[in-house]
Amino acid sequence: MKRNAAIATALVLIHLVIAVLHGQAHKSLGVDLAPWQWSYVYIVITAMPLVAMMLYWTPLPALGGLFLFVSMTGSLVFGVYYHFVEISPDNVNHLPEGHAQGMFIATAILLAITEAAAAAFGFWTFVKVKNPSSASA
Repeated sequence: MKRNAAIATALVLIHLVIAVLHGQAHKSLGVDLAPWQWSYVYIVITAMPLVAMMLYWTPLPALGGLFLFVSMTGSLVFGVYYHFVEISPDNVNHLPEGHAQGMFIATAILLAITEAAAAAFGFWTFVKVKNPSSASA
């Protein structure tokens, strides 16, 4: 189980570093979020994965997997919609001019990749820990 905790920790910390860099690109380009979006970022995209990471190291790794799955799925849907679907200054194809455009685009793509990977890992570990016999089937 420590291996799962270590993998979850790595996924969450990598995601956090990319998210911080993405936030810096937002700030540099002047792309602000609505207050409800900032709340979503702080709660779902930042805090929940950290809680999930901590739960992996406790006797509640299944709950950690569930938190990781839910938070990263929510992060992925939010990010894909705002970075690649909705037409706004937060969309990679409609960014304001500025030197941080490349970092914004790169981190938006990396966020989607890490969120998908972490969501899949969270789901897999949730199912495996809840029903250990299913992991060997």
